[in-house]
Amino acid sequence: MYVKTTSRRNKNGQTVRYLQLAHSEWDPAAGRSRTKVLHSFGREDELDREAVRRLVAALSRLLDPAAALSATGSGDLSLISSRPWGGVHALDGLWHRLGLDGVVHRQLAGRRLDPRVERVLFALVANRALAASSNAATEWIADDVHIEALDSISDEACYRAMDYLLAIEPALPREAYFQVTDLLNLEVDLLFFDTTSTYFETEDADESVARDEHGERLADDAPDEDAARHDGFRTHGKSKDSRDDLPQVVIGMAVTRDGIPVRVWSWPGNTGDQALIRQVRDDLREWTLSKVVWVAERGFTSAANRRALMRGGGGYIIGEKLRTGSPEVRAALPRQGRCATVRDNLQVKEVNIGTDDRLVICFNPDQAARDAAIRERMVAQCRRTPVSGPGKISVKLRCASMRR
Repeated sequence: MYVKTTSRRNKNGQTVRYLQLAHSEWDPAAGRSRTKVLHSFGREDELDREAVRRLVAALSRLLDPAAALSATGSGDLSLISSRPWGGVHALDGLWHRLGLDGVVHRQLAGRRLDPRVERVLFALVANRALAASSNAATEWIADDVHIEALDSISDEACYRAMDYLLAIEPALPREAYFQVTDLLNLEVDLLFFDTTSTYFETEDADESVARDEHGERLADDAPDEDAARHDGFRTHGKSKDSRDDLPQVVIGMAVTRDGIPVRVWSWPGNTGDQALIRQVRDDLREWTLSKVVWVAERGFTSAANRRALMRGGGGYIIGEKLRTGSPEVRAALPRQGRCATVRDNLQVKEVNIGTDDRLVICFNPDQAARDAAIRERMVAQCRRTPVSGPGKISVKLRCASMRR
């Protein structure tokens, strides 16, 4: 199939060319091929080129990208590779819409550094969002996606960019947070805070160094009396992943009621939870937020934490299991009162025990039914287990504890 061109000379001497879509067919009777016209495009100077382009595009969709490029391109043009762009393009648009590129440039202004630092930081963020990896991040950035103004990348460039990121970390979260707050109209009257730990697949912990009361590393020339502790950053501690054998770090995050992160912290792996929320509150107080109610779990329920969270007109909601047997729990449980049903699986009752705290007892009927069924099965299993000698006493004690 080909485009056939025919010419005709008008009476005024002008030559006019006509275009036709044709192909050759074999005529067995005549013993030769004949030209068959499939479609006439009309005069070449009056050709509807947009219609031809739409036809070519429609036909190209029937081919794979390489074949379509080969069919519509010149003979020396070949498809070498293709990369997805949609996810990175959307993230890059959000990155600029939030003004994070401007935040990075402002914080790094006046430093002698690679002008691509902002692009490298965006590339690392995009990698975590779309194809989380650490060892293969540079390969993903260089070979698997297209990132505007970043044709190539190296491990060294990523490490340098992260060093710069660490240097501007105190100011960067604050600016980024207010950019997000203005764009999304976030409410920050209620902040949820919790911690977790993450371990590293290495046997050796980091070397101990001098740190302040917040776990930040002190300068090498700082006097010893300024040091509140001596720890490595990756060090052994109470692992929430049940991997006490590996060094770890502690990570904390404060989020809004909608789950939008406000700020993230990290501490040495042996840092206890109790005092962390006080540091977090002091750090965010510098951001001049409005009145904030902090929501945390029972690990932060010490009296010192409660007093700290109440300073400046703030407040807190801290969860605590009834089985802890704390003085407040023992005083609240015997109090009479009717529970209000908030939803099918939640009933609440406010109890006044004569303190400044408001105690709200929460009851989940579904969870209570599950706990009772599990308890009955375990008690029945204990009773069926044949024992003799001193072991019989321990089994009876265990069953009695379960009944309570």
